[in-house]
Amino acid sequence: MSELAITHTGQSGTRRGGAARELEGSTRPIGRRREDRIVAASPLAQRSIERAQLAARTEQPVLVRGPAGAGKSMLARAVHAWSPVAAGPLETLHCAAVPEPLQARELFGCAAGTYPALPDPFEGAIARAAGGTLLLEGIDALAAPVGTALSRALTTNRYRPEGDAAERSLRARIVATADGSAGDTPLGVPYQEIAIAPLAERREDVLPLAAHFLALFAAEAGVEPVGFAPDARTALLEESWPGNVAELRERVRQAVHLAGGGAVSSEALMLATRADRVPSFRDAKRAFEARYVQSLLRLCDGNISQAARLAKKDRKDFYDVIRRTGVDPSLFRR
Repeated sequence: MSELAITHTGQSGTRRGGAARELEGSTRPIGRRREDRIVAASPLAQRSIERAQLAARTEQPVLVRGPAGAGKSMLARAVHAWSPVAAGPLETLHCAAVPEPLQARELFGCAAGTYPALPDPFEGAIARAAGGTLLLEGIDALAAPVGTALSRALTTNRYRPEGDAAERSLRARIVATADGSAGDTPLGVPYQEIAIAPLAERREDVLPLAAHFLALFAAEAGVEPVGFAPDARTALLEESWPGNVAELRERVRQAVHLAGGGAVSSEALMLATRADRVPSFRDAKRAFEARYVQSLLRLCDGNISQAARLAKKDRKDFYDVIRRTGVDPSLFRR
């Protein structure tokens, strides 16, 4: 497995068998900060990183495409860090956060007096990124006229600030992110595309990422990262993660505070969510029963009688629990 980020995250100051053991992937730095590390173990993530490494060496624009929260921004920043212009600036423009009437100004800049509130010339993101990389977050949110102007700038390697008669040289590498599947982009020139799969399709990344975030937030909280309890690891792997890596990161952040320095339990992960998503007591009890039954059946290779004895329950009562939770014992038989 190739190395993918700074160091094996979670090992420093971590008890053996805790977060360190759970990080089976590896990490590669894209900055000096502890959080600027790409963690990956799955073949899908490995391929995305290899593609990013190859794209970084070219001079073409790069488009990183994938679902929200999957880690597009991290990989886009990695392209800059691994490129020949890594020593230059990395300027980021969040396209969706800029009102459409102001997008051209923010991107290309403007001459003095073009806007009443800006009596002096305004340097746009392209100019600020000269000699480095301009990261256009959510490039698909650019208004059509601005996208056309960007395409023209990439084609001619020149652009004109609003209200300015003189053209300027485009001296920034363009890297962009976009949600969803392949489609039209305002780049207008040949570009390198990197796809990131949702976290649900790369389960091998879940525990390494969780261990990385555990080490990160435990350090911020000033506690020793003990690791995840066995039931928490099972819960992490069984979660669908509709919010992808961003959701996993936030859940672990909250769970670290709930755990208070001990091992993170499945209950802490379950409560580490928005208040309107905290399950009812009944639903939480049912979820616990399902995990408990699955663990016993897995331990007993699907033998219901043996699992009932371990649970200290009558076989018929235990079978009622199985039926109530919807667990299929046949899935655990070898």
